[in-house]
Amino acid sequence: MNSQQLSKLPPLLVTGRLQRALEIARDTCGVNALVVVSMDNIRWLTGFTGSTATLVVKDNDSVLIVDGRYTQQAVDQLRLSDASARVVEARTQALQMQQLSRELLGIKNCGFDSSEITMLNFETMVSQVACSLIAANGVVQQLRRVKTEAEIRRMQLAAHATDMALADVQSMLEDAMSNQISERDVRDELEYKMRRYGADGPSYETIVATGENSVKPHHRPTDTIIREGDSVVIDVGGLVDGYHSDMTRTYLIGQVAPELSEIHDLVLCAQREGVLAVQPGVSGSSIDEVCRSIIAEAGYGPDFIHGTGHGVGLQIHEMPWVRSDFMEPLQCGEVVTVEPGVYRVGVGGVRIEDLILVTATSSQTLTLSQKESLCLPSRRMI
Repeated sequence: MNSQQLSKLPPLLVTGRLQRALEIARDTCGVNALVVVSMDNIRWLTGFTGSTATLVVKDNDSVLIVDGRYTQQAVDQLRLSDASARVVEARTQALQMQQLSRELLGIKNCGFDSSEITMLNFETMVSQVACSLIAANGVVQQLRRVKTEAEIRRMQLAAHATDMALADVQSMLEDAMSNQISERDVRDELEYKMRRYGADGPSYETIVATGENSVKPHHRPTDTIIREGDSVVIDVGGLVDGYHSDMTRTYLIGQVAPELSEIHDLVLCAQREGVLAVQPGVSGSSIDEVCRSIIAEAGYGPDFIHGTGHGVGLQIHEMPWVRSDFMEPLQCGEVVTVEPGVYRVGVGGVRIEDLILVTATSSQTLTLSQKESLCLPSRRMI
């Protein structure tokens, strides 16, 4: 996305987020400071988009510690995002640890997220700081679940770029028999077109899986040629200003085996019902059960080998989860996927996925590419 397009988007303001995170950590874990090292969490709390930093969250005196590469960038970005933190430059890891120790003087209990930090870095922190370090896991991740209008707008644009790119690429699949189109060919064209339609790039490694590869949910594209009778699973997303989209469609090429066509119809039915189940107050486990029960009743339960979905935002996989062990209710402003799949060796794989925004009373689908009747003719050369 160019600077002119970006300027038309609502700004990503972070006003009040530092204080909210600290208040939650204080109430739940009894700490009076937080150390944050996850760059996704630092970005959400401050607006800083560099590759490395340490954030210390304190009452009225939060500080972002960066090395010399990022000092001016951090100052500019924190000002634009309205982050109430000062920037301190420390050019080496040793100086950064010394600065962290100074920032924590007088702090009794400091929280940290154990999923963000290696054992080596934790042991270093323990040896350098005077306060007690207490696990305060998931504080920022929980806050990130509900998206602002500015965040949703970026995800909508990412989804739109993906929809447009996939529509253009569909003709490649129709010509696959005559032109010897490979998985990599489709991937390359999709990623090129997404950028042309405004995405900064792909949201993750684009999946194009055909034939025997279609039964592998996270297959990486190869030189495998798309052939008549194949299913082609395309899992693709765009990235706009740090925010992701996620979508999967499955195409059937030419005349396919009756069982493969039946599987596509079954997955489509389960996915539609799962999308309808996305509502505020409904748990992720309930949505998973809706999709899973339909597939199991048709005799394909063992072939549905992953969760039904996940949250999307600054990360392609984040809270909330749409799976059997996630009992928390969905909230207005959360964005999740619904992506049931059936993968039967010797027959083929089918997955269909949409990106869904939870609204105040229902939900809104952000990915609008056609998913019904995707049995494409194979145009042969005459």
